[in-house]
Amino acid sequence: MAAAGDGGGREAACGHDSYRSPLASRYASPEMCFVFSDRYKFRTWRQLWLWLAEAEQTLGLPITDEQIQEMKSNLDNIDFKMAAEEEKQLRHDVMVHVHTFAHCCPKAAGIIHLGATSCYVGDNTDLIILRNAFDLLLPKLARVISRLADFAKERADLPTLGFTHFQPAQLTTVGKRCCLWIQDLCMDLQNLKRVRDDLRFRGVKGTTGTQASFLQLFEGDDQKVEQLDKMVTEKAGFKRAFIITGQTYTRKIDIEVLSVLAGLGASVHKICTDIRLLASLKELEEPFEKQQIGSSAMPYKRNPMRSERCCSLARHLMTLVMDPLQTASVQWFERTLDDSANRRMCLAEGFLTADTILNTLQNISEGLVVYPRVIERRIRQELPFMATENIIMAMVKAGGNRQDCHEKIRVLSHQAAAVVKQEGGDNDLIERIQADAYFSPIHSQLDHLLDPSSFTGRASQQVRRFLEEEVHPLLRPYESVMKVKAELCV
Repeated sequence: MAAAGDGGGREAACGHDSYRSPLASRYASPEMCFVFSDRYKFRTWRQLWLWLAEAEQTLGLPITDEQIQEMKSNLDNIDFKMAAEEEKQLRHDVMVHVHTFAHCCPKAAGIIHLGATSCYVGDNTDLIILRNAFDLLLPKLARVISRLADFAKERADLPTLGFTHFQPAQLTTVGKRCCLWIQDLCMDLQNLKRVRDDLRFRGVKGTTGTQASFLQLFEGDDQKVEQLDKMVTEKAGFKRAFIITGQTYTRKIDIEVLSVLAGLGASVHKICTDIRLLASLKELEEPFEKQQIGSSAMPYKRNPMRSERCCSLARHLMTLVMDPLQTASVQWFERTLDDSANRRMCLAEGFLTADTILNTLQNISEGLVVYPRVIERRIRQELPFMATENIIMAMVKAGGNRQDCHEKIRVLSHQAAAVVKQEGGDNDLIERIQADAYFSPIHSQLDHLLDPSSFTGRASQQVRRFLEEEVHPLLRPYESVMKVKAELCV
């Protein structure tokens, strides 16, 4: 993800004696790590040089089939040791790889990089990598949504205590709460897909974006330069290229990319925070393996470490968008090189982090455990207070006076609250109502008045409609990859 001339950076030594990013060594998937690997990057550089040569040959430049074939045969023949030695001298990574490619393609050496600037390979490769990285993330996010949708459907009717301000509120259902998570993730899926599909190729533009070098190569033939740009764009699999660039594609693109990844991070952080809080309440737990250890000191602990990991990494992901925001703001005129070292880190880290949290969240969503009896007990603790209005209405229908009933309920509620808060006892409001002869006209109705399902409104219907009308249509393009199970690296 760096530009030419940035030079310096040798690849960190493998093993235990040198720092390696835990994103690559510990967390992210092999396929995402490969997309951001040196091998993939430099192999793509060579592919871009081949595509350029093929297009230039087609449009009449004196490039032979033998030169083209020599380049094709050496796309994967990369001498990294030679490149490292040359970079110590040249301090220019693109020219280093021009030389290493030319070394194994002596017949094609004179036409490699013909008319191009460093950003022809650097920026175009970055755009290819970003596109391919999105293509890895999208099905993973779709699978997470699918797993949570199954969970929401299964628990659509299970009443649970709602919380606002993390204080007891009206009842909802476990499935409806899960749909809050799903809705955010669906927005993320649409945003990631939009940014992925909006990516445009930098194309063949020259040093300051004017295509002057190619106009010279084709002796002023404007149409051939247009054709060259279009041909290479199509070879790279893009539908469109930028018409306007400086030396680089606009760094506003990097802002869009990391913004949608940051948005995903915010969604995952909220979801996993909810799971952590529910685990503390013992209502819901993430998967916990038979041999898993929760604490080195407290053997009984079942810490929600997967959700904690997601929150930890999501915070990192959300902060990364500050890098491209500042980089784009300080790109002077046609470009400056102070974007390069920063982009090496933030773009790769953004996708590796997003990849990790999606792999982990899929693992969580495939093994969520619900404890209905704990949920029911918490409802019993709070529902009597919530049911007081229904009790008053029932008494009025039975011939009682609304004001008298309200006062009776007020006194009994305060007595019950004192038992809960001062004595640590259970909420006994219903028992007090049952023992009070004033409420005898509705004693037989109390079980019905306290049925939790009568307090969840249209939650169940909302879940089913939401899944049918919004979620399932959004997931149809990903049906072929839905059966893939999540694997945690650690």
